[in-house]
Amino acid sequence: MSESDSAKLAAVAWIREQMDRHALTLDDLVEAGCFDNVATASAGAEEAAPSAATAAAPKPAGARPLYRNALGQSWDGQGEYPDWLQRAVNAGQSIEFFRVD
Repeated sequence: MSESDSAKLAAVAWIREQMDRHALTLDDLVEAGCFDNVATASAGAEEAAPSAATAAAPKPAGARPLYRNALGQSWDGQGEYPDWLQRAVNAGQSIEFFRVD
């Protein structure tokens, strides 16, 4: 298992723990706007899974993302690190883990 696979499994475990701790369902997260244009879990697992394209925030024209996380948040490498990337780096994750090209 690669380092990135291990990191993804750890992230999924943490997310599940938080959902259990706060009694959250996928439907709760969808209703809160965590996944734009995604059907609820009751509509079927295939439709409920968010893709990077549906979860990513719109970028200005010409801004090509160089880094992206599992939620589809991206950064084009210009300016300061976005909050999500800064938190990951502060937690010890390599920025190269998020590189998309």
